[in-house]
Amino acid sequence: MRIKKRKKSSRMHGKGTGSHGWGFRKKHKKSGHRGGKGMAGSGKRADQKKSLVIKLYGNEYFGKQGVTSRGTERDTRKRINLSDVEFNIGTYIKKGIAKKTKDGIEINLKNYKILGGGELKSKLIITASEASKSAIEKVKKAGGKIIFPTSSPKSQTKAGGEIVLKNKED
Repeated sequence: MRIKKRKKSSRMHGKGTGSHGWGFRKKHKKSGHRGGKGMAGSGKRADQKKSLVIKLYGNEYFGKQGVTSRGTERDTRKRINLSDVEFNIGTYIKKGIAKKTKDGIEINLKNYKILGGGELKSKLIITASEASKSAIEKVKKAGGKIIFPTSSPKSQTKAGGEIVLKNKED
């Protein structure tokens, strides 16, 4: 039975001194010859890890996405289509965003711009910051109305048609 085991460095010399069977010594140091650790070497023009990156993240990893100019500000306003509003009425009532009244269903979407996508069958009274012309027409056609809580000129000019305005104190 062997009492003392020789160190790995003395046992595994391989082809060159200290290569441990990895050929040239620098080939078995950290990750230099493989393009670096992690995602290093996966840049736009690099080919070291391109196949791995495409396999993991798809082709969308490379190139520009979205607004790339620093001077261009993104439009962060929230938007919702009428079809989505009608589809989620039950959820809105449960959460307390909407309530049924004798005039129709009142929905508080004060941080949203209402868009006219989809068809509307229910009579809705929507409180919103903005609305498109088509949304206002569809809501009126169904017998409802859109209320803007502030009398900002922006919402008046963009919406067009009749607008019911409320002051912030109401």
